[in-house]
Amino acid sequence: MEHVDHILIVDDDREIRELVGNYLKKNGLRTTVVADGRQMRSFLESTPVDLIVLDIMMPGDDGLLLCRELRAGKHKSTPVLMLTARSDETDRIIGLEMGADDYLVKPFGARELLARINAVLRRTRMLPPNLQVTESGSLLAFGRWRLDTSARHLLDQDDTMVALSGAEYRLLRVFLDHPQRVLSRDQLLNLTQGRDADLFDRSIDLLVSRLRQRLLDDAREPACIKTVRSEGYVFSLPVKILGAST
Repeated sequence: MEHVDHILIVDDDREIRELVGNYLKKNGLRTTVVADGRQMRSFLESTPVDLIVLDIMMPGDDGLLLCRELRAGKHKSTPVLMLTARSDETDRIIGLEMGADDYLVKPFGARELLARINAVLRRTRMLPPNLQVTESGSLLAFGRWRLDTSARHLLDQDDTMVALSGAEYRLLRVFLDHPQRVLSRDQLLNLTQGRDADLFDRSIDLLVSRLRQRLLDDAREPACIKTVRSEGYVFSLPVKILGAST
């Protein structure tokens, strides 16, 4: 039987829940709608989903807290698309820092939401387009680190595992497949998120900052990901393929 993507919509606005849920169903997706974090947790205990549409502004546990909770638990690899208020740029930035894969500003069109959902789902199931990709199931070594491309996590020199969000993993794969090559912010955004940057888009800078933290890379004097002024970023370490991961 063909898999039908299951989307969980978490929003305290009943009208938005119903409109979004019905529209996605009409376009071939399976949907479940819940009103808050308590209902979200209860549902996820028994049912896996392919993507979570998560509103930031909710009473009780807001979307930022819930996103951080998801990224710290067993659902850390489930894609999250956050819904944000137009005036709350800070919330959008924090949402990306918490590990959201994408965001959409309210008010939004249902067609745009569907397009964003489909784009995020595609990105989670395949490497970004136009990449010179390494073979699947490899251990990629750089500096003190190894990336297990099957399990999608990072290993340090003591074999301690460092979990990566989906967005962090995709960005690291882009860098590892293009080491010692300057990549612009527009290129990185397109390769990792499948969209073009707008004038004030800071998502790549925030994602680079998060990845540097994972790699223990000092932002003032980075050894792994260097900033090239007015151009973008370059992954400066050599990368070796150690072979198939187990």
